[in-house]
Amino acid sequence: MLEGNSMTGSLAGKTLFITGASRGIGKAIALRAARDGARIVIAAKTDQPHPKLPGTVHTAAQEVEAAGGKALAVACDIRFEDQVLRAVERAVEAFGGIDILVNNASAISLTGTLATPLKRFDLMMDINARGAWLCSQTCIPHLKKSANPHILVLSPPLDLSPQWFGPHLAYTMSKYGMSMCVVGLAEEFRADGIAVNALWPRTPIATEALRLIPFIDPARCRRPEIVADAAYAILTRPSRSTTGRFFSDEEVLAEAGINDFTPYAVDPANAGQLYPDLFY
Repeated sequence: MLEGNSMTGSLAGKTLFITGASRGIGKAIALRAARDGARIVIAAKTDQPHPKLPGTVHTAAQEVEAAGGKALAVACDIRFEDQVLRAVERAVEAFGGIDILVNNASAISLTGTLATPLKRFDLMMDINARGAWLCSQTCIPHLKKSANPHILVLSPPLDLSPQWFGPHLAYTMSKYGMSMCVVGLAEEFRADGIAVNALWPRTPIATEALRLIPFIDPARCRRPEIVADAAYAILTRPSRSTTGRFFSDEEVLAEAGINDFTPYAVDPANAGQLYPDLFY
């Protein structure tokens, strides 16, 4: 597992605003940063227990504090501008600023056009593309004041191959909207020293939400910690040195000297038989 050192730096004293951090990859990124003593704004919809998925902003905050960080739990649905504005205001009031934005919140429906209700299409576009853009727009004035500002977007590399559009057009459009934010924001705010990069896993990640997809066997997936370690390696880099990149988790960790990914497998016995993730 990746540890903070002279190569990767540290997130000690940094404030991270992480969307969708009540569970899964977002929470794993929060916990990894908390081990450095970072301050984490847990911005997610789940204020009360979900009937099917464990974890709320409050339980995630407790875990962050237990891991050594400072936490601010904020119930925030990023589809609504007023909630995002208030969440960012609360973050600045509590911690004095924002150093890092992690656009992690996402909605998924791997359905074809005729099987995707408009309501589901709107949900994915509102949370994925629009939400990432809105959270970035709202945080950027504060990121400009940081000594090492980063925006990290959990979205795939842009690839216009038809195979990524035919089976689930609406989902691909929404995730590529997030990826286009990376391209545009990286260029627009390059002179301000704000790093804007994307991160995507090479294999499916066994989050609580993945368990709702019946054809995916979690035993052939990896744990969220691989994405958290990769995110940590990106976010501790000097922001002016790396922007506009589309990273895979394996690529980032290999650059940090980690080439054995077996410990990240849900079942190490299946480490050689993992599913490939979408968009690779």
